[in-house]
Amino acid sequence: MDTTLLRRFVAVAEELDIVRVAKNLNVSRTTLMKSIADLEAELGVALFEPAADQPWLTEAGMALLADSKGLLASMPPSGGPSQGSGNTSGSGGKAKASKGKGRKPAVKGQSAPGKRRQSR
Repeated sequence: MDTTLLRRFVAVAEELDIVRVAKNLNVSRTTLMKSIADLEAELGVALFEPAADQPWLTEAGMALLADSKGLLASMPPSGGPSQGSGNTSGSGGKAKASKGKGRKPAVKGQSAPGKRRQSR
């Protein structure tokens, strides 16, 4: 079971406001709802009552909320998307560019490679 799905479920179950939770988690509402649907499909039970304006937990949802709170509390905090990728520096961020040859240095009197000379 994916811990991201569990964390999103717990956030929605505690807040009971999908729009606010999506904003707090920096994900779209559609992504959040798909995460909940994926978790429901994986477990084979409905976790929320289908309501028009606000989600309500089913009995299975309440049981999962109690179990998942304990499970998530015992786990280390999420390291984000780079977790488990072998990056032990913890710096994150963008990948560094490779140190290849780069462009050839410009030589006076020669046109740059790939450029045409302007006609006069």
